[in-house]
Amino acid sequence: MRPLTLDFQPRRRSGPLGWGLLGLGLAVAIGCVIGQQQLDQWAAQQHTHLRHAQRQLTGDSGAGVSLTPAQLREQEQNLAQMRQVSQQLRRPWERLFAMLEALQLDNVALLTLTPDARKGQVRITAEARDLDAMLDFHRQLEASEELSDVSLLNHEIDAKSPEHPVQFNLLANWEIGDAHP
Repeated sequence: MRPLTLDFQPRRRSGPLGWGLLGLGLAVAIGCVIGQQQLDQWAAQQHTHLRHAQRQLTGDSGAGVSLTPAQLREQEQNLAQMRQVSQQLRRPWERLFAMLEALQLDNVALLTLTPDARKGQVRITAEARDLDAMLDFHRQLEASEELSDVSLLNHEIDAKSPEHPVQFNLLANWEIGDAHP
């Protein structure tokens, strides 16, 4: 009988395909490193621009450079917008929502609430089953402590629907009480 020659781990030969894949992998790795460096440089530039913009918005010129009249007007406009947002956030939202949730809205569905903090008003868009439900909702809002001078802006009866619902818009003054500091 002849002896068996078993080779469980044959010698591997590296051919051009293996070396090509190794080179391709190294090229991709180098490309990633270079790309990361470029992204880091871009992020540093963006951070510098952001810091400069923050200095302009806050009025901190850093080197004592005075602002031009156009820049001062733009800064005043930005501050006015920030004041308007701040005034909007100081509104007594919880009291308004609690009042609306306490109302009997069996025949009325609220669609939107649109506040105007500058004017101290809120616009309510709703849909009622009929005109009586709409008028009852109007009376309830008028009787509330949070809203005053509730007025009907417009209403439309949906004649296409068999129930003939009424879509309407109300405008009311929103009493803020202690909302201002």
